Amino acid sequence: MGKYRDDARALTGLVEPDRVHRDVYCDPEVFQLEMERLWARAWIYVGHASQVPKPGDYFTADIGAQPVIMVRHTDNSVRVLMNRCAHKGTKVVGDLSGNTGKTFRCPYHAWTYRTDGTLLHIPLQEGYATTVQHQGLTQVASETYRGFVFARLAKDGIGFREYFGDSLSSIDNLADRSPEGELEIAGGCLRYLHNCNWKMFVENLNDTMHPMIAHASSAGTAKKLWDEIQKGTQGKPDAPKPMSIEQIAPFASDYKFFDDMGVRVYDHGHGFSGVNFSIHSSYSSLVGYEEAMQKAYGEARAKQILGTVRHNTVYYPSLTIKGAIQSIRVARPLAADKTLIESWTLRLKGAPESVLARTVAYNRLINSPMSVVGHDDLHAYRSIQEGLAAGGNEWVSLHRNFDSAEAKGGEITANGTSEISMRNQFRAWQEYMA
Repeated sequence: MGKYRDDARALTGLVEPDRVHRDVYCDPEVFQLEMERLWARAWIYVGHASQVPKPGDYFTADIGAQPVIMVRHTDNSVRVLMNRCAHKGTKVVGDLSGNTGKTFRCPYHAWTYRTDGTLLHIPLQEGYATTVQHQGLTQVASETYRGFVFARLAKDGIGFREYFGDSLSSIDNLADRSPEGELEIAGGCLRYLHNCNWKMFVENLNDTMHPMIAHASSAGTAKKLWDEIQKGTQGKPDAPKPMSIEQIAPFASDYKFFDDMGVRVYDHGHGFSGVNFSIHSSYSSLVGYEEAMQKAYGEARAKQILGTVRHNTVYYPSLTIKGAIQSIRVARPLAADKTLIESWTLRLKGAPESVLARTVAYNRLINSPMSVVGHDDLHAYRSIQEGLAAGGNEWVSLHRNFDSAEAKGGEITANGTSEISMRNQFRAWQEYMA
């Protein structure tokens, strides 16, 4: 029994059209229900197919609180399996990644499974009753789209295409930025523990009212220093900006810049900022890259692909991508006030290595645990989590540029500083928590 588990109206009543109750961020029971309902019913990003290039290769992750295995089967398909032996429940795979050959073997009693999850062998099987139907590793519904592997834990539910709809255009643009139309994970992962609810991180990515305030001490300082260098004797007014300045300074742009950027939302909580332009719009061209794109796609199509510079795309509830800089972040919820954020870099196949070097530099400067920009956000998240414990006001406002017509859903484009992205996410939250 619980306050919200047994009262559906109380649970969905935590979200109103332009505000949400603080319990959606703070209450452990609400968090548990999210793991059981929202995270089980939605399509969740597991990993990238390039992480399992050969048959037998596997990568492990958690969907909500449930451990899964992404594995390349012998037929070259990518499968997602529950990481739980059908015998005593032991995790079959303990490592993050590796190659298991043609089978998985439980480290407890050596039950053995094929890489599609089917049961292959049980030691001394004659000791078990012949009337018992032994199961294999449970296969989870999954889809691979342009290399991105998603899974839905629930046996029945919304289809992949219906869930994502036209929001998949951001993944298309990311993959199309490769002259070969393909991506691969490059290097390792930067993991960053956030002492906050997972929704704070996801909402913040398309919150454009905070950068000029929260990042004044980091991006603002960098921008000021560069301006002083340009004006002084140390540099020339027309000197090219260092890559680090190109990447960090736009975070200190003013309200008008972010408002004019525009934001677009889709059904089921997805959306992106940067409809018209973004903080990635003014990056310098890299030698050989545009030429490679024009050779692959033709001049007009290459210009269209590279001219799409969306800021953050949120694939609700877990995956966020920056297509113009080939970086993705993944939210892995741990508790109501703890979230693990993974930052990954992607290589554009067929592109010059300088493109990957720029991506790696951005991930280290902006998305890593060492980032001064990232620590601005981390401080804000922790401050929100602690501040919501204060009494006197139980509701969080999401009213900026509210329009009641939003409730009809569909694809909506709005000004960049609207809080429509957050409201859209909470409409999806209600949909899956009901």
